[in-house]
Amino acid sequence: MTVPETFKTENTILVLIDYQERLFPAMHDKETLLDNVLKLVKGVNALGVPVLLTEQYPKGLGPTLPQIKELLPEVMPLEKTCFDSLSEDNFSAALKASARKQVLLAGIEAHICVYQTALSLARSGYQVQVIDDCCSSRSLHNKEIAMFKMGAAGISPTTTEMALFELLKVGRGDVFKQISAIIK
Repeated sequence: MTVPETFKTENTILVLIDYQERLFPAMHDKETLLDNVLKLVKGVNALGVPVLLTEQYPKGLGPTLPQIKELLPEVMPLEKTCFDSLSEDNFSAALKASARKQVLLAGIEAHICVYQTALSLARSGYQVQVIDDCCSSRSLHNKEIAMFKMGAAGISPTTTEMALFELLKVGRGDVFKQISAIIK
């Protein structure tokens, strides 16, 4: 068994899939989900990790949640209609332009857009970790099956705290203090 490379800030990008106003209210445990996503975004901002943000058919599902968007004022959402984000030219071009090969992936719905994007990224040579506590579906069962299938395909699950501290590496300094305050 080959142990995957540890994620590093200079090689990592966070991809946020479809946290949209009309879709989000239907998610399982949405309050905890939003709390975790906001911690994640604040943490990657502190670490200097870039973010890509997608919106699935925003005319129908609305824009990105304002709580998330206000933490990412410089990030322009990438509109899509494909469930697999990598199938969209605007997304694949933005990802390629980042020159990052390690992808932290989070979003909704876990069993549709997150799942299809994760598999496509892995097939395309990206190292992918899916942030379990920042993913959801309308039903818990669909999320659980998606996480199982991604794991079976070799895509590692992680959590907000695990991902942030893996990127941080050390328990000292100003960024450590920022991350610790965000997690609490």
